[in-house]
Amino acid sequence: MTTASLEPYVIVGSEDDDAGIQEILKRSSLRARDKPSPEDSVSKRKKGAVKFTGPDFTRTYSTFDRNNEATANSPFHGFFTLFWMAVFLAMVKMAVENWKAYGSPLGRNEIMSSMFRRDVAVLLAADAMMCALTGVCWLLQRAVLAGHLSWDRSGWIIQNVWQMLFIAGVVGLTLVRDWPWSHTVFFVMHGIVMLMKQHSYAFYNGHLSTAYKNRADLISRLGWLAKTAPARSPSNTQPPATAVSTSHLASTPSAHNLMKRRSSLTPRPSEIVTDRPSTGEDKRGECDIDKIAEAIKNKEPMDADQVAVFEKVLRWEVDALTEELKGKATAPERAYPNNLTLWNQCEYNLLPTLVYELEYPRSHSVSWAYVAEKIAATVGIIFAMIMISQSSIYPVVMKTIEMKETGVPLPERFRFFPWMLSELLFPFMLEYLLVWYLIWETILNGLGEACRFADRSFYGAWWNSVSWDQFARDWNRPVHNFLLRHVYHSSISALKVNKHTATFITFFLSALVHELVMWCIFKKLRANGPEQNKMATRQGYVGKYGVLVWDFYMPERALQPVLDPVAPTTGR
Repeated sequence: MTTASLEPYVIVGSEDDDAGIQEILKRSSLRARDKPSPEDSVSKRKKGAVKFTGPDFTRTYSTFDRNNEATANSPFHGFFTLFWMAVFLAMVKMAVENWKAYGSPLGRNEIMSSMFRRDVAVLLAADAMMCALTGVCWLLQRAVLAGHLSWDRSGWIIQNVWQMLFIAGVVGLTLVRDWPWSHTVFFVMHGIVMLMKQHSYAFYNGHLSTAYKNRADLISRLGWLAKTAPARSPSNTQPPATAVSTSHLASTPSAHNLMKRRSSLTPRPSEIVTDRPSTGEDKRGECDIDKIAEAIKNKEPMDADQVAVFEKVLRWEVDALTEELKGKATAPERAYPNNLTLWNQCEYNLLPTLVYELEYPRSHSVSWAYVAEKIAATVGIIFAMIMISQSSIYPVVMKTIEMKETGVPLPERFRFFPWMLSELLFPFMLEYLLVWYLIWETILNGLGEACRFADRSFYGAWWNSVSWDQFARDWNRPVHNFLLRHVYHSSISALKVNKHTATFITFFLSALVHELVMWCIFKKLRANGPEQNKMATRQGYVGKYGVLVWDFYMPERALQPVLDPVAPTTGR
């Protein structure tokens, strides 16, 4: 046996390992002092931000799903049926008029012809290749697990470089092939979805790889402690280890609390609470485990009591890391690193979520009748959108282009502009609503049912929004959840910024992605995204009249795509 002098302990570990031990002891010291009195308010006990918090996936149905009992029993459910009756009758009217004028229910069918004129097979092949390339992030995580790469050093850099190359390749292919707008919209949007999925998969598993490595190191240190004899003479450090309070180590460790502890080790100055008076218990807590950490730092020998306390601290940390590696998994085979299989990564790519978790709530079986219903609804809505565009939007847009190409003076084109907007306002708003319903109600629900994904909260009651942030949160829940975890919370925990700065970063990144999509379609920038960002920060002007604000906001969003190609015609 060797003595428990810290010199042998230092030999088996690197400087980074010793720094990790000091961090563990610091966290344990913080836990020992974390005994707030009942009269302490929650606001005084500021918590550190957790990097990978939320969302909480639950079994739920979307608002307009026929299986949603709350919506089915609502007295306003009839308006939903009335809306689709109105859409159906409008489609019948358009089809009859087109048949009478052109002999076809789709009229001249220019839009359908442009969508399927060329490169359909190339588009499908490119999309399949794009999905296959997401396996690169799986290979990277396997390399990290095998020890060939360190996620905290080179792994995350390689992942970010790959993500930039990935999205550049997606955008570049649309330019090289000179695809029509329909091909471009589908491919770029799907590429952005795959990019977000890769980011969530890689960074969450990369975080778990660090926890897995730390856990393995602590287990090896515990094995070393078991083979080490304590020093024969008691340590001279004060207080003695027998006086150290270890009651906080008796509680079951929580991965969530562990992550918050890590983020609170370097609190921001604005988060330091100074209005709580220090007590004798606090001062004693400061010199308990802290003294042991000081002894380790100075390479002093540990006596039997100190070794026992140190072992308790390490075992608590190992248990906490084990809980963190388990995440939301209910079975060990789904915990890290057992989740790093090609099937798991492919399955995640199919699920209608942008946030990676070790396990999601699942339905017991698949209702293929429900899937067929959603497929039929998808096809029907697409045809309805084509008919509306062909009958009410395409002729107006072509008229504006004709006026420009024939040299109509600019003042006359400006006089025509208000009438053009009035003709486009309603059909574009209807198209906007149909696009939203097509994606978030039919496609995502059908995909969720086919994959047995039980959390169908793809959107909230955005039509009742009274603020811009509520509208952005409820309009598109999958993207909101991604931005919340990987941009907002990550900015706070990694960059140590406050909530307002993190909110600005989140909206700014969202605006950049929006402008990228608009540029890919129209090859010009309008900077509407940053304007929305500024509007989102002016909630003081919204208040109870916010519902009126988004009423005016929706027509602008609906008309935005048509205003871009018309911009040269109108002099904008």
